[in-house]
Amino acid sequence: MILIAILLHWLSFFLRGKILTGIVCLLLQITIIGWIPAAIWATASLIDKRNEKRVSKLEQKINN
Repeated sequence: MILIAILLHWLSFFLRGKILTGIVCLLLQITIIGWIPAAIWATASLIDKRNEKRVSKLEQKINN
Protein backbone atom coordinates (compact mmCIF):
# COMPACT_ATOMS: atom_id res chain seq x y z
CA MET A 1 0.00 0.00 0.00
CA ILE A 2 2.92 2.35 0.67
CA LEU A 3 4.22 1.72 -2.85
CA ILE A 4 0.82 2.69 -4.25
CA ALA A 5 0.87 5.84 -2.09
CA ILE A 6 4.25 6.80 -3.51
CA LEU A 7 3.62 5.98 -7.18
CA LEU A 8 -0.15 6.40 -7.65
CA HIS A 9 -1.11 8.88 -4.96
CA TRP A 10 -4.70 9.35 -6.07
CA LEU A 11 -5.33 5.60 -6.12
CA SER A 12 -4.20 5.34 -2.51
CA PHE A 13 -6.91 7.80 -1.48
CA PHE A 14 -9.56 6.17 -3.69
CA LEU A 15 -8.89 2.75 -2.14
CA ARG A 16 -9.40 4.23 1.33
CA GLY A 17 -12.71 5.85 0.34
CA LYS A 18 -11.49 9.46 0.14
CA ILE A 19 -12.74 10.30 -3.34
CA LEU A 20 -12.55 14.11 -3.19
CA THR A 21 -9.07 14.00 -1.69
CA GLY A 22 -8.06 11.54 -4.40
CA ILE A 23 -9.25 13.90 -7.13
CA VAL A 24 -7.27 16.79 -5.64
CA CYS A 25 -4.24 14.54 -5.36
CA LEU A 26 -4.68 13.45 -9.00
CA LEU A 27 -4.67 17.08 -10.08
CA LEU A 28 -1.43 17.60 -8.15
CA GLN A 29 0.09 14.48 -9.66
CA ILE A 30 -0.62 15.70 -13.17
CA THR A 31 1.69 18.67 -12.65
CA ILE A 32 5.43 18.09 -12.40
CA ILE A 33 5.80 20.45 -9.43
CA GLY A 34 2.88 18.91 -7.53
CA TRP A 35 3.98 15.30 -7.93
CA ILE A 36 6.41 15.27 -5.00
CA PRO A 37 4.07 17.04 -2.53
CA ALA A 38 1.28 14.66 -3.56
CA ALA A 39 3.52 11.66 -2.86
CA ILE A 40 4.43 13.02 0.56
CA TRP A 41 0.80 13.84 1.33
CA ALA A 42 -0.48 10.38 0.35
CA THR A 43 2.26 8.56 2.25
CA ALA A 44 1.83 10.70 5.38
CA SER A 45 -1.93 10.19 5.24
CA LEU A 46 -1.51 6.43 5.00
CA ILE A 47 0.91 6.30 7.92
CA ASP A 48 -1.38 8.56 9.98
CA LYS A 49 -4.32 6.22 9.38
CA ARG A 50 -2.26 3.22 10.49
CA ASN A 51 -1.20 5.04 13.65
CA GLU A 52 -4.81 5.94 14.44
CA LYS A 53 -5.75 2.25 14.21
CA ARG A 54 -2.89 1.30 16.53
CA VAL A 55 -3.89 3.91 19.11
CA SER A 56 -7.52 2.83 19.06
CA LYS A 57 -6.49 -0.81 19.58
CA LEU A 58 -4.28 0.18 22.51
CA GLU A 59 -7.09 2.24 24.03
CA GLN A 60 -9.44 -0.73 23.77
CA LYS A 61 -6.90 -2.98 25.51
CA ILE A 62 -6.40 -0.45 28.29
CA ASN A 63 -10.13 0.00 28.83
CA ASN A 64 -10.77 -3.75 29.00
